[in-house]
Amino acid sequence: MRLLILEDEAPTARQIRLFAARYGLPTHDVHEARSVEKALAWFGQHEMPALVFSDIELLDGNVFGLYQQVRVTCPIIFTTAYDQFLLPAFQANGIGYLLKPFNYAQFAAALAKYDALKASFAPPAAAEPEPAPAEPVLSAAVIEQLSAALRRPAQGYRQRLTVRQPNNSFYLLPVEEVAYLQADEGVVFAVDQQGGRHPITGTLTEWEQQLDPAQFCRLNRGELLHLPAIDKIEPYFNNRLAVRLRHGATLTSSAAQTPALRRWLEG
Repeated sequence: MRLLILEDEAPTARQIRLFAARYGLPTHDVHEARSVEKALAWFGQHEMPALVFSDIELLDGNVFGLYQQVRVTCPIIFTTAYDQFLLPAFQANGIGYLLKPFNYAQFAAALAKYDALKASFAPPAAAEPEPAPAEPVLSAAVIEQLSAALRRPAQGYRQRLTVRQPNNSFYLLPVEEVAYLQADEGVVFAVDQQGGRHPITGTLTEWEQQLDPAQFCRLNRGELLHLPAIDKIEPYFNNRLAVRLRHGATLTSSAAQTPALRRWLEG
């Protein structure tokens, strides 16, 4: 049984592998891709997998760009932190999903639905004519509906962040306690006002879309700054800014992001 994991967060990909083995799925033929580009290349070189676990935001963009180009005919279980907009669209179209952070019980429930669906479409024992080519799981209309849901402007922003722990439990970190978010080797950390680091599920791009843009601004490729954490701003080399935070840390803007940061600071 071939499984494909489309996920740019290494801890989540490892968790899916572990949960799949615990559930009893064969895990000798598991493949991973962290970007749309790599996934396109994978589908061009391999037969259709039995099941895909798919994140929404990959390293180089939105995964729906992949599904617009590849005719995926196997079941897809989405793993996402977009609980506000995408889940109604998933539910309306009968699409499997896991909301990050998910535990084993939630994973097993999603797999049980997959097993039931697979059994309902199992061919009869008697010989049958050659079946027609399988239809894609996501039609063009459904892909557009999901893409539109993802583009929908927020009616409210996240007020707390879910912090995962090694035993798959989690706790909630209020947004007002966050100084900045930082991506570090594929893991995003919420750094609090005392400098404590809390691992959270999702990419910076996902969090940037879920947090109030009046309060959070992208500082560079790897950091998302919270306005109340700023102590003072100073000029830095090469048209960059040094941001001194109240708890003592200093962050630096990228040259490309500095103009947008200046506009954000000016309100």
